Amino acid sequence: MNHRDYKQFAAGEFFHIYNRGVGKMNIFRNKEDFNVFLSRLKENVFPESIDKSKLSKIDRKRKMLPPNSYDIVCYCLMPNHFHLLIKQLTDISISKLISKLCSSYSLYFNKKYDRVGALFQDQFKSVLIRTNEQLLWTSLYIHKNPLKAGLVENIEDYTWNSYLDYAGLKNDEMCKKEIILDQYHSSKEYLNQLRSEQLENKLIAFADLFIDAYDDKDPR
Repeated sequence: MNHRDYKQFAAGEFFHIYNRGVGKMNIFRNKEDFNVFLSRLKENVFPESIDKSKLSKIDRKRKMLPPNSYDIVCYCLMPNHFHLLIKQLTDISISKLISKLCSSYSLYFNKKYDRVGALFQDQFKSVLIRTNEQLLWTSLYIHKNPLKAGLVENIEDYTWNSYLDYAGLKNDEMCKKEIILDQYHSSKEYLNQLRSEQLENKLIAFADLFIDAYDDKDPR
């Protein structure tokens, strides 16, 4: 599968988008960093929800993409990388969204930590979701990342993951979770599948979902 062919982006298609810090460095060091990344994502997906009067003069100058251009299905932010499952709704390429998101966040990060240079490794990676089965497994893989990395023992304890929204433990209105959950009898059925011991072996079959599959054998 060609991860780098951004011409593949098209309206109506789902994509697994991911990237990590250059040299595997941590790109999220504290709560503020996670929140800034999510807020920049939200302002580009839901620009109509942003109260510009509350933004700084510099932030008000940021150009936002047209509303209703994308659906965020689910996400997970890890200390040194991120995962997004996105549906493109119009002809405005997902590459424009990710470019704006990563450029904006990089400027914030470099200024905050007094550094220069690239923050993210190479260009972001993308996997076209070709089947509904792959769509479901991708969402499960993304949500399971903190457990696989050993960051938490209970997935409910990880904040920077749309799992909490899927579980009904918070409502950040970021994700179109019904795209996934409407395919289950209940959200409990989906969550039970996520916790299933049999899930790991099934996920291995979807090697293209792994953030480091193109680089090494570490699936985190």
